[in-house]
Amino acid sequence: QVQLVESGGGLVQPGGSLTLSCAASGFTLDYYTIGWFRQAPGKDREGGSSISRSAGSTYYAEAVKGRFTISRDNAKNAASRQMNSPKPEDTAVYYCAASRRNLPFRSILDRESAYDFWGQGTQVTVSS
Repeated sequence: QVQLVESGGGLVQPGGSLTLSCAASGFTLDYYTIGWFRQAPGKDREGGSSISRSAGSTYYAEAVKGRFTISRDNAKNAASRQMNSPKPEDTAVYYCAASRRNLPFRSILDRESAYDFWGQGTQVTVSS
């Protein structure tokens, strides 16, 4: 069964840090571009960051650039997202996704339609 499972969400104080993890099962993550998306209450889902298959390229949306870091560990079939200095506006359900598309990384980035598998999401609340 193909599955992506996020973990690590919870309550974090503004200015703190939190690491989200994404574990894949039923397929090998090596061949997939990985993206992290989020959906805040009352808003559409939006992309935040992505990482190429080899981890040689990364993309960050302006809203998270310099604060969040995406990484992957193909040996563990997993990915993670380090959230530093979170802000209340980062409160959202966070999703990881995997894209098998044979496209240049720059053509995938945060295009939701380019992703094939999605996790169920993990809630992150930034509040003091």
